[in-house]
Amino acid sequence: MSERRVNAAQDAVIKVLVLGDAATGKTSLIKRYVHDAFSEHHRTTIGVDFALKAVTVNGTTVRLQLWDIAGQEHFRALNRVYYKDALGALLVYDMSRPETFDSILKWKKEIDSKVELPNGKPLPCDLKEEIDRDFLEEFSNTNNFTGWFDTSAKENIHIDDAAKALVTGILEHKDIFERKSEAQKRNDAFRATGAANEGNTGQSSWCCNSF
Repeated sequence: MSERRVNAAQDAVIKVLVLGDAATGKTSLIKRYVHDAFSEHHRTTIGVDFALKAVTVNGTTVRLQLWDIAGQEHFRALNRVYYKDALGALLVYDMSRPETFDSILKWKKEIDSKVELPNGKPLPCDLKEEIDRDFLEEFSNTNNFTGWFDTSAKENIHIDDAAKALVTGILEHKDIFERKSEAQKRNDAFRATGAANEGNTGQSSWCCNSF
């Protein structure tokens, strides 16, 4: 790996979407991961909330910008705007509500329809484990997830592991980081001169499913 490639990712901001049906614990997972805190009661997310956390993986420090996106159907029209420039996603469901697991493929399909890898392939995904290992192994393989994590915001179980797997997967796509870094520099220059922001043309996502 060249020094230039390392520097492209070092201190980069990685936009990560946190998706899933309403009331599946997305906000709780983010609060536990970023602030190491848990509350039984919190307000419903309206539209989108944000959180930022610096994380070091294999010697590379990046800043995760976590987008906590509301799961209610009437906010779905805004999702295309929220997905712009995302490099990863956490898909969340509630173990006590099987219908939210059924929605996981709906969310993944939505991501795949809006963002793809530069080679045109669908986004690889990590799933987390609970329910039945054999079932989830088959589910992961069939639906192009690359693994699974059993997480609990309340008990602080495997949340760091899931996030680390997500970041590790993103950092493996170094070509994406280089294009994103160059695009960001151009966008910053455009903003500085008052020119229109043309956006990032090298979008891609890595999907980590957490429940």
